[in-house]
Amino acid sequence: MSELPQASRLTGQVVALDRLSTSMYEMTLSLERPVAFLPGQFCMLNLGGDREMVLSRPFSILHTDGPRLSLLFKVVGAGTRLMAVCEPGAPVACLGPLGRPFLPPTDDRPHLLLAGGVGLPPLLAWHRRWGGDADLNLFGGRDGGDVPWRLLSDGWQCSVDRHDGVPADRETFVGTVIDLAGSVLDTDAAPRRMLACGPLPLLRAAAGLARERGWECLVSVEERMGCGYGVCRGCVVPRVAGDGYVTACQDGPVIDAAAVDWASFGRAEAVATDCGCEAGEDES
Repeated sequence: MSELPQASRLTGQVVALDRLSTSMYEMTLSLERPVAFLPGQFCMLNLGGDREMVLSRPFSILHTDGPRLSLLFKVVGAGTRLMAVCEPGAPVACLGPLGRPFLPPTDDRPHLLLAGGVGLPPLLAWHRRWGGDADLNLFGGRDGGDVPWRLLSDGWQCSVDRHDGVPADRETFVGTVIDLAGSVLDTDAAPRRMLACGPLPLLRAAAGLARERGWECLVSVEERMGCGYGVCRGCVVPRVAGDGYVTACQDGPVIDAAAVDWASFGRAEAVATDCGCEAGEDES
């Protein structure tokens, strides 16, 4: 792997907080110096002042522009509830970029990108940097109100569980994003390289689809994290054939789907866990 951007501990402040859908927020930070990242890397974020959390929260990086860094999150726990009411000027502390990323294409194969919910940032960042015209870019949400339409250009196709709230000028597929992939691939037999990020059922289904077709598949796993750099062992992912564990924060979050024991993933207990969050979402 090529050299990764060096992680730094930085302080800064919130400069904008925008609600992009019924469930998703984009938070833009201004940090003390510029930050570089590769798609799929994440940062550990904490708030300052009387909102400081015991544990920082991990979030995939959506975008950087000099010292500005943007994150996408949903309110699912105490930490993200605090984030959702931050005002411009609120202090923050950030450690990043961390983790192993998605890398650029290595050959001419088109890609299939599968994103669900707050699993969008790594794949959107990859698409913006390296995406090609022949790639299929698919996003899945609960309904039209759950989709961050402003982030998704016409190059993205969307699936929803329910058609409620879909804008009149946008088309959607009713079903899961894997169902959408299957419907598109029925008329497209080109071998593809798959990249996926989202909830565990999506990743498990993506791994199965890749296995059926004999395609390479890389997934960005969303696991509970406490430290972000492999010490607490709270974000372990089981290997195939009972071959131990890897950590999502240090060995991932981007992992070869064929190396993961999907039958055990989600049920394996951490070696030691005092964590309270997932990459992109916290449940504390």
